[in-house]
Amino acid sequence: MIIDSHTHVDLVEAWGWMDPPELMLELMDEAGVDQAVVMTYRDAFGPDDPATEYIRSAVEKYPQQLIGYVRINPNAPGAMDALDQAMSDYKMKGLKLHPVSYVGFPYKEATLRLMRRAAQYHAPVLFHTGDEALALPDEVAEAARRVPEATVIMAHLGGYYHYNAVLDIADKLPNVYVDTSAIPYPWVIMQAVDAFGAERVLYASDGPGCPPILEIEKVRLAGLSPAEQELVFAGNIQRLLSEVRHVV
Repeated sequence: MIIDSHTHVDLVEAWGWMDPPELMLELMDEAGVDQAVVMTYRDAFGPDDPATEYIRSAVEKYPQQLIGYVRINPNAPGAMDALDQAMSDYKMKGLKLHPVSYVGFPYKEATLRLMRRAAQYHAPVLFHTGDEALALPDEVAEAARRVPEATVIMAHLGGYYHYNAVLDIADKLPNVYVDTSAIPYPWVIMQAVDAFGAERVLYASDGPGCPPILEIEKVRLAGLSPAEQELVFAGNIQRLLSEVRHVV
């Protein structure tokens, strides 16, 4: 069983985002991926936002393969309503936050408020974490520290240059998980398992930009045991998603 815990589907031709769900399904079939968590490249600003509606439609069309996360701009006046609609009405499973996209520090109150609400649903909060200002590991870690009840997933293991900062917080923030997408170093995945424990590392591709078939091979090259691979490839994300509630 392989579940890709971070992928994108979206269709905004004017911005060059032309990744319909069918493209992701083709890549999943090629790689032997059974299910994928999907989210848009766009941030929703309120309920009934086209970005959220796109994910809802994709999951409704392919319910056996796709799992929806809502992506939201926490600074928007309708952010909380967007999250409630996605979780309660559309039965989505998580929240994606991209501080570089909405231009705001992860630890500012607007973001923390949305994280607290997600935690009420027991929904994971997936942060873009990388080499850019506003998404540096220490900045995302501060948000996780201020909302310890939230399950925070740091995407990309902190980016090409800042993975050590992520590894350093493993013992300090037990509510933080990491995903393996786009980090180019298999040996860092093994270091992450050593630091966080295999139970807090999630396989992800960030597809279609990063082909799942290559991202899977990277995990297989990391030197994990069969039991650790089972957790990373599927067990951990299954456990997190099984805890999600759709009422608060």
